[in-house]
Amino acid sequence: MIASEKIQIDLDKIMDAMHASSLIAELKGHEIDILTGLLAVRHYRAGEFIAKPGACSLGDALLILVEGQIEVSAFVENEPLVMTLKDPGDLARIISFVGSNMMRIEASIEVKEDCAVLLLERSRLESLLDTHRSIVYCVMRGLVRYAHGLARHKSAETEQMSNYFFRVNGRY
Repeated sequence: MIASEKIQIDLDKIMDAMHASSLIAELKGHEIDILTGLLAVRHYRAGEFIAKPGACSLGDALLILVEGQIEVSAFVENEPLVMTLKDPGDLARIISFVGSNMMRIEASIEVKEDCAVLLLERSRLESLLDTHRSIVYCVMRGLVRYAHGLARHKSAETEQMSNYFFRVNGRY
């Protein structure tokens, strides 16, 4: 990973992204401070690749968009998948973060607009298991809520497209 030059990012933008991601929804103030202390901020320019198949130095880090736009492209079970992250708090690399070596998904992550992202390494979060296990628990619950929201949204899009194609329910 080649991080662009270090640029300061407003703490309010970081907190807005963290709230939108649902990762800190159940955490108290001091717990949020502990979690944000584990995050790394990276800046990238349009056209850069954050990750490419076979050449990803992110390890098992979760990616949280703060600002900008990135596109994630992958093949999952031989089906192409493209996801655009454009809203603060959008997450990428969830499977790599929680699944590690159990499920391998090779994806390319390309920056479409200059962006700032937060990286949370799984090992850093796991370092809290002995001292602050409730933080780990709440973050993982937030990840499940986020993934469930994505699944619901995609299901609604699929149903809407099906209704359009088959002219079901008289809506189209």
